[in-house]
Amino acid sequence: MKSKSNLFSSEAARQGIRTTIIGIVVSICLAIIKIITGILGNSYALIADGIESTTDVFTSIVVVTGLRIAQLPPDEKHPYGHGKAEPFAGLIVSLVLLIAAVIIIFQSIREIITPHHAPASFTLIVLLLVVFTKEILFRSVLKVGDQYGSVAVTNDAWHHRGDAITSGAAFIGISVALIGGEGYESADDFAALFASVIIIYNAFRLMKPALDEIMDATPTQILKDEIIKVANSVEGVIASEKCLIRKMGFDYFIDIHIIVDGNLSVFDGHEISHKVKDRLTETFKQINNVLVHVEPATEERMNREHIKKQIKK
Repeated sequence: MKSKSNLFSSEAARQGIRTTIIGIVVSICLAIIKIITGILGNSYALIADGIESTTDVFTSIVVVTGLRIAQLPPDEKHPYGHGKAEPFAGLIVSLVLLIAAVIIIFQSIREIITPHHAPASFTLIVLLLVVFTKEILFRSVLKVGDQYGSVAVTNDAWHHRGDAITSGAAFIGISVALIGGEGYESADDFAALFASVIIIYNAFRLMKPALDEIMDATPTQILKDEIIKVANSVEGVIASEKCLIRKMGFDYFIDIHIIVDGNLSVFDGHEISHKVKDRLTETFKQINNVLVHVEPATEERMNREHIKKQIKK
């Protein structure tokens, strides 16, 4: 029988894979439409947008692969499981976003320097369709990423938002080129240049949480405080001295030091530690395992400021 944490992880991976596969299919269709329309309509911004959509396909495949690896059970070589594959996939997505933006910058500059005709008006219809479709995809994928705390799925969602941004910028650029007439032919290229700057910003912004998770940074102080509060609610626990949280994919692994009456027997201290572990895993479905260390309530320990604050509460 699977634990609550295993069930949560399995469901999270399943939902993440499902939404990502939908994104792959949509991105392939849109990439084909945008590139063909860009060639026929003389719009590099639209062609560049189509190229960016192909990177969506690649990154989504990376995300699916990462989620599938993250589901693998622990083994002798990976006793904590394979959850790090999930934020690693998220890191790759942010790096690909960065590379795609740099490529678009160079190509946009080249198109600005090279004289060319204004784009065709029918390209605007395609761009509106793309923006609408990608924004819906962004919201649905982001919802899954936020619900299950997945860095990879969240980053993949923002990749779709990046696509919507480049398409929106291209729409504005082409509109300016058509309305302005002669002398404004490069407006869509400047639009692609502007969109790439936004994409670079998002790439760096998305890189941080992925790196934090890979480096075992504490998820949030709020979560840490909630875990300490629940642990302290167990009968026999006076306070919690330390609480270390490690996120592995969709799961959390907790190391917590609880303070108990130093006169208790080893058996009683052991029983309290098991109750703390059970209470935490029952309260937080994301917690996979809890390592509880029992500390005696010495005078020195009880006089520490963070311990006093817990007792006052």
